[in-house]
Amino acid sequence: MAKPDDRSDNVEKLQEMIGNTIDNLEESEDYLDEHADEIAPQEAEALSGKNENRRQSIQGFRSEIKDEARAGE
Repeated sequence: MAKPDDRSDNVEKLQEMIGNTIDNLEESEDYLDEHADEIAPQEAEALSGKNENRRQSIQGFRSEIKDEARAGE
């Protein structure tokens, strides 16, 4: 038997994921700023790519929060 779908804390979880992703993004940007001349170009490019993915994830999380708000109306 399947568990019932409990969505009561989805917004809270999404907000936590946004916060964690922002923290990771800022930490990575700080690292790039401080060590850009010390790391290989490939590593810098990889980190920049990850940061772009993080930005897209944040937008997706925010969109999901809006969907959850509409579903709760």
